[in-house]
Order: sequence, then structure tokens, then C-alpha cells
Amino acid sequence: MGGPALVLAPPFPPLAVNVLDASSLLASFGALGLAVVLFAETGLLIGFFLPGDSLLFTAGLLCRAGAYSGPHLDLAQVLAASVVGALAGAQCGYVLGRRGGRALLARSHSRRLHEGAARAEELLGRYGHARAIVLARFVPVVRTVLNPLAGALGVGARTFAVWQVAGGLLWTVGLVVAGYGLGSALPGVDRYLLPLVAVVVVLSLLPLAFELLRGRRRAAAEAPTIVTRTDGGQR
Repeated sequence: MGGPALVLAPPFPPLAVNVLDASSLLASFGALGLAVVLFAETGLLIGFFLPGDSLLFTAGLLCRAGAYSGPHLDLAQVLAASVVGALAGAQCGYVLGRRGGRALLARSHSRRLHEGAARAEELLGRYGHARAIVLARFVPVVRTVLNPLAGALGVGARTFAVWQVAGGLLWTVGLVVAGYGLGSALPGVDRYLLPLVAVVVVLSLLPLAFELLRGRRRAAAEAPTIVTRTDGGQR
């Protein structure tokens, strides 16, 4: 009775998704996945490792038909999903911070997450709530921890809501439109996707770098001048 064995295939193919790869995430989940990832990155401390910048840029690139060898996405859906995910995530993080305070961060053993929290607190103290909330959107990890930290530090709900919306719109729409525009202007741009993503990440850090430079120059200008006397003393 040695007939061929019957092998039953699984009803669905195995889903292999690399959560650190923007192309893999978008190919598997599309615009809905974009919203979920941005919500997790900006609203939940566990999402600090997710690739928000590269995800937005790549999503914009995929909206241009023929510009990339992956799935084609709808620009209106991508913009809506990215804005909703980023704004809802930040607001959720703020509410969690107000309710849980620093205990949420204290439970994490991630050195990178704690370093991001220190930078977020420095931003809030040095540049004020409005500019810090906007700037944090463009800094990986910092945009994850600043929202709950703002809630824990008692930043006003109205102030946070207004400026997180402003920063969220600049970040999401700016990167999606940049990817879409580049895909439209440069045929075959997909061959240079990885270098382009690296450039996007560097550019996203420029606002913070400029603010840090301005802050250091201002601090140096306001520092008291030490005058050395001819007898070797100081006054």
C-alpha cells in the first residue's frame, strides 16, 4: 500500500516580516501597518527601536508608480495613516506619562531608552515645551520618550496637544512628501534606497543640532567674563 504520502500545505503562507526594515513592513501591511508602527514608536516605550523616519520616506517613495520595485501605495492613504498614527501615538504617550509618571521608564532596562529620556528632559529644560515637543519629532528614541516624559513633568495638556500636532504634521507630511517627490524626480531611485534613508536620518537630526549649537553660543555669550589682574589674581 505504498502510495505517495499526502502532505497538507498550511492554509496560509508563513509571514516573514522584518520589523526593522521599512520595505518589509510596508510590503506586508501597507498603510495600516504604517499607522500602527508610528503609533507604537511615538506612544509606547516599547516602540523606540522602530524605523519611523525611513518608514515614512519609503512609504512616500512607494506612492510613486514605477519608482520602486515594491508594492504601490496610495498617497492619500499614506498621508492619512501616518498623521493619525503619529498624532494618536504621541497623545497616548502623554496620557500614559501623566498616569504612570516616571515609573514607566524605570521599569525598562534599556540603556538606549534611558539616554533618550535624558536628552528629552534636556530639550524640555533648555528650549521650553513648545520647541522641545516639535524638535523631538525629528530625533529617534527622543520622540518615543518625550511624550510620556512631558506628561510626567506636568506639561499642560493644551500646550502639548497644540505643539505635538504641529511637530507631527511637519515630521510625517514632510518625510512622505520628500520620498514621493524624489521618486517622481529620479527614475530608478530604488537602487539608492539605503543611502537615501541614511541621508534622511541625518537630515532629521539637523534641527536638533542647530538648536544645540545656538544654545551653546548663547550660553557662552551670557557667561561671566573672568578678568585677570596684572598681579596674577582674578576678578
